[in-house]
Amino acid sequence: MSEFRYKDRVIQYPVYGVLIGIIFPLISFLIHVFSGDILFTFKGYATLHRMMSAQYLLDILPVAGGITGYLLSKTVNDFRHQIYTIHRNEISKDQKILEYINNLMENKLDREIQLDEKANPLAKSLNSLRTYLRNNAEEENRRKQEDYQRNWVAEGLARFGELLRYNTDNIEEFSYNLISNLVKYMDVNQGGFFLLEKGEDQKILFDMKASYAYDRKKFANRQIEWGEGLIGTCALEKQSIYLSDIPSSYLLITSGLGHATPKFLLLVPMINQDEVLGVIELASFRDLQKYEISFAENVCESIAITLSGVRSNIRTSQLLKESQQQAETLARQEEKMRQSMEELKDIQEQAAKQAEKFISFTNSVNHTLIRAEYNTDGILLYANTKFLSKLGYFSNSEVEGKHISMFINTKDMEWFDKIWERLAQGGKHYEGYMKHVTKQGQDLWTMATYTCVRKDTGEVDKILFLAIDTTEQKKQSLDYEGQIESINRLNIKAEFAPDGKYINCNDLFLDTMKYGRKELEEMSVFDFIDKKDLENFNEIWENVTKGVPYQGQIKGLTKYEDEKWFRSTYTAVNDMYGEVAKVIYLANEITNEKLMEMESRRQTDQLKIHEEKLRLASLEIKKKLEQSRTEFKLEYDQVENERFRLNNILESIPAVVLTINQSGKIVYLNSLGEKFWNVKSAKIIGQDIKILFPDDYHTYDESLSNFITPGSIKITDQKNTIKLTDGQGRPVHADFTVSKSEIKDEVHYTACIILS
Repeated sequence: MSEFRYKDRVIQYPVYGVLIGIIFPLISFLIHVFSGDILFTFKGYATLHRMMSAQYLLDILPVAGGITGYLLSKTVNDFRHQIYTIHRNEISKDQKILEYINNLMENKLDREIQLDEKANPLAKSLNSLRTYLRNNAEEENRRKQEDYQRNWVAEGLARFGELLRYNTDNIEEFSYNLISNLVKYMDVNQGGFFLLEKGEDQKILFDMKASYAYDRKKFANRQIEWGEGLIGTCALEKQSIYLSDIPSSYLLITSGLGHATPKFLLLVPMINQDEVLGVIELASFRDLQKYEISFAENVCESIAITLSGVRSNIRTSQLLKESQQQAETLARQEEKMRQSMEELKDIQEQAAKQAEKFISFTNSVNHTLIRAEYNTDGILLYANTKFLSKLGYFSNSEVEGKHISMFINTKDMEWFDKIWERLAQGGKHYEGYMKHVTKQGQDLWTMATYTCVRKDTGEVDKILFLAIDTTEQKKQSLDYEGQIESINRLNIKAEFAPDGKYINCNDLFLDTMKYGRKELEEMSVFDFIDKKDLENFNEIWENVTKGVPYQGQIKGLTKYEDEKWFRSTYTAVNDMYGEVAKVIYLANEITNEKLMEMESRRQTDQLKIHEEKLRLASLEIKKKLEQSRTEFKLEYDQVENERFRLNNILESIPAVVLTINQSGKIVYLNSLGEKFWNVKSAKIIGQDIKILFPDDYHTYDESLSNFITPGSIKITDQKNTIKLTDGQGRPVHADFTVSKSEIKDEVHYTACIILS
């Protein structure tokens, strides 16, 4: 009840009392007027007082009626005011309860109801309900956060396990795939992948193999020495480093949109069997959580295991390829050398036969042999056409009378002078390879014979020179000799008889097998083989002695029983009758490669075991996820029960509760609202709110108009007194309050209407 209506009633009752008091003296006056005793004038009214003194009592009645009316109105109004105050207090309590329930519905669990719990048991129940809901919400949030973290870590480990399972032999591609996926999955801004390598000056340094920032590949070449900076410190301490304040000049990679740099830095070492293989660097604008740092460390541990295998595979592949190429080259060179040796042997045999026939068949073969005659002083007396053409001269006049030194290289003169001195004194003839110098300064190799031609007295008359041009054969022979020498320097070489008995070997064989030459004289090829492998080796040796060459890996034993692995080639050399004369053994030591290969296989087996553990962990995670779904279903049922309880509370509130969405569609109407508007909530849910209000209501009150008008700004959390019409068309005064709530992305407005 308003103060204005209270004042109206205080004035109204005294007025009624005065009016009633006036009626009695007026009736008495009118009766005497109509009876003719007095006139209807003021003078007549005064005459009435003289005629009847009781008229004075009647004149006092209006005053008495006014006083009585005042006292009566005051009593009635005091009573009504007490009732109004009690009503307002009850409405205030209901309003607080309704507001508290709205807070619970909007999940505002930090609000408290301002009522005495002893005087109002409902307040105690609502506070208990709030405490229960808040505890449930906190527990649910904590459980969801833990589930999210576990699922996030498990999914990430499975994802990177899949990436590592399909690693590549290209270390740059391998590094980029890992760092780009790690930056994306951890939702950081940039990352770098550093591997520990040796530089050109043999210094140990960290080389950035890949970097990724702001959703794109980056090309920032960085090399950091061991122990230098944060990268070196992380590797030296073999522990992760997490910084929350990065120097502005530390990061080299910035965004293409500006110069802002991340503020949080995580450095994680990649360690396998206590060996640091590299460091991963991650930078972020946000603070990384402990579970994210732990995840990065687990990923780096898996990367280190795989990286060790990748490096071993790459190195093994390179060594195998190089060894295969060397073996193929060696086999080709050996075949060429064998053919050249056979050709050279044939040439030597032919030259020897020709040298024996020089003296008796001089005239018949003059046109095919280089021939010249010198006196004992070395002066040229005669030269045939072959001599002139081979040495680049056109006529005898150019060479006759010239000293023999004209045709000998100055570097060979000291050696040649001794031969010539012996010939001039009638000594033994010379037969063998000799190098001459042509007119053009080129070398001419010949199979030469210098023979003394004696007089009848036995003195030396002249010296006959006969030769065959072997320049091309000599060059080829020198090339083969160089190749053989190169093979002896770079490869282990030994020769064995068909029965396996040792014949000869180079120094590299002695150094590798730790034997002396005299010790080898009584040994055979089988003494270098492990007894466990002899049966298999005997089969290989038998095939080799039958002309089938062998190429492959052989394990040998040194003098001190040390096991060494060799990439070996056994090739049989046939004699002139096609029979095996000996077996040539060529080899390269691959002990380190073999150990690396066996280590790689061991690490591969470990990786398979690790993959199996990951698979079992994935199954365990799936089991836990299923258990989490069951628990979530139980909690969802509990929430539904609580929602049912809240609906019951809303139905018990002594007020009309009406909820609409931001489009003005009805979302909820309680039972009191159904009775007020004489409608069924099931039929009007989803319809426009204006079906409950006449068209002219939007001009009556601003808060009501804004509430029913879509798109308008609602006046919330403010009580207003409005006038409504119920379902029967009757006007009703009511207190009107609007509250706002957000559920996910949808906004709801709830009106609480307390009817007077």
